[in-house]
Amino acid sequence: MFYLSMFFQYLSQYLKTRLQYRADVFVEFLSDLLSQAINLVFILVVFGHTDLLNGWNRDEIIFIYGFFLVPFAVFSAFFNIWDFNERYIVKGELDRILTRPIHSLFQIILERLELESLLGAITGLAVMFYAGSRLGIRIDWYDPILFIIFVIGGALVYGGVFIMLACISFWADARTSLMPMMYNISNYGRYPVNIYNKLIRFVLTWILPFAFVGVYPAAFFLDKEDWYWYSFLTPFIGVLFFILSIWLWNQGVKKYRGAGN
Repeated sequence: MFYLSMFFQYLSQYLKTRLQYRADVFVEFLSDLLSQAINLVFILVVFGHTDLLNGWNRDEIIFIYGFFLVPFAVFSAFFNIWDFNERYIVKGELDRILTRPIHSLFQIILERLELESLLGAITGLAVMFYAGSRLGIRIDWYDPILFIIFVIGGALVYGGVFIMLACISFWADARTSLMPMMYNISNYGRYPVNIYNKLIRFVLTWILPFAFVGVYPAAFFLDKEDWYWYSFLTPFIGVLFFILSIWLWNQGVKKYRGAGN
């Protein structure tokens, strides 16, 4: 209850701050929408030259892309830790965080909320409905429940991987470019993994499991029966990686000795 109360207090302060600058929120939304539109145009250009991509048609790829946008939007809203190394380690702001009687990672997540990123989920749902209507996908009563579970699992996969990446800063506080590189790698998860070679497929499934953010859970709704068991692994992989990331974070905090002088 204490953590839940803290969440709503931070949320209240965040909304007050953001609503003071409504134009900024609108510009950020348009920027995200433009980025998503460019990716969608890329898919359309590819299928302008071919009807199938290793057995996947255009509308199926678009559906996967739309699904991918939803957990990615949740991740972007709650796990905005791109600059953790520079802001909290190099500049020493983690010292301030550690003086408070609340888990350090929870504080950082609350400090860096970007709830406007959740608007990207609306775009993802719209893309899914468009592609789903063209594919004639039938919605059963349990599909919305599974959809929410898969979205949470996918967001936890993203959160777990990027938190573990941020934890490197506890042992090596030099500025690195790993975050942008990992973000580029994560984009591979928005396409069917069977279009890649076996090594990349293995990495995207078990090492950096970004395939569980997009293609695997989306395959369930596309009736890809061969991939069903991957779909149902999504929440378990998400929870596993998130727990590992928290454990690694706690070990890193124990290693941290302050910014010094």
